[in-house]
Amino acid sequence: MRYRESGSLDTSGVRDTRGSGGRGGGRGLAVGGGGLGLVGLVVVVLLQVLGGGGTTGAVDTFSGLGQDQTVDNSELQQNCRTGADANDSVECAVVADVESIQDYWSGLLGEQYAATQTLFFTGSVQTSCGGATSGSGPFYCPADQLVYIDLTFFDQLREQFGAQGGLFVDAYIIAHEYGHHVQNLLGTNARVTPGETGPTSGSVRLELQADCYAGAWANHAETVPDDSGQPLIADITDDDIDRALDAAERIGDDYIQENLGDGTVDQEAFTHGSSEQRQRWFRTGYETGDPTRCDTFATEDLG
Repeated sequence: MRYRESGSLDTSGVRDTRGSGGRGGGRGLAVGGGGLGLVGLVVVVLLQVLGGGGTTGAVDTFSGLGQDQTVDNSELQQNCRTGADANDSVECAVVADVESIQDYWSGLLGEQYAATQTLFFTGSVQTSCGGATSGSGPFYCPADQLVYIDLTFFDQLREQFGAQGGLFVDAYIIAHEYGHHVQNLLGTNARVTPGETGPTSGSVRLELQADCYAGAWANHAETVPDDSGQPLIADITDDDIDRALDAAERIGDDYIQENLGDGTVDQEAFTHGSSEQRQRWFRTGYETGDPTRCDTFATEDLG
């Protein structure tokens, strides 16, 4: 995956709290369908649903559960200026991913789409859905409509899950979380019963649809225009797609249970879908480029 070298990056889509020292309290977390990491192994509990807030800028504060966390984007603004920076830096690549993904959904949904931000944190974080740690993996909180990620998860995906990784795999993860944001805006979340699990459960359907949405964005990524009218992403290769499918396999519920759990696969505990399902629905989005083909709630055949 390559970004257009001369492309101008917009860091306003990211809130960087990594230098703030904000720490969560080890409490439960509601993530609007869950992230892509270890949430397949933990119980996700809704503790509170509060309104999120905060203003954007180089330095401001984000209020979550009564704890202010300093947001300082000054270093990010300094380091992440062009597509060339995105080609050389994971954090700058995520800045570019967020911009491209939101440009895609804004162009597709128009006024139905409300832009949101990705919050970078280290270790743990407070959100309007509760407290979270890096072990939860990336996630989306519907209550404050923010995507949260500790960037070290990309290392964890390679080292613990055995994924090949790469910039496009990182983009797939971000696109998946923004898929949850789209679901929240469209009211799809309301079709899911909290705590429901199983291979055809609403939670699995929500996750597979987010995978499909990520694939749909990937299909169009090389043509989605930025503010200059040119695409920010220059090239996505067949190898990139293969790496994304490899990652989808390794974050399937069955793979996680068998390889990172006790070795027993319990389909009734599925929350995200099997490896085969996750690959199928990402591929559906990518091959068709059509989000309307991502209606996992309208089919009995999830793969």
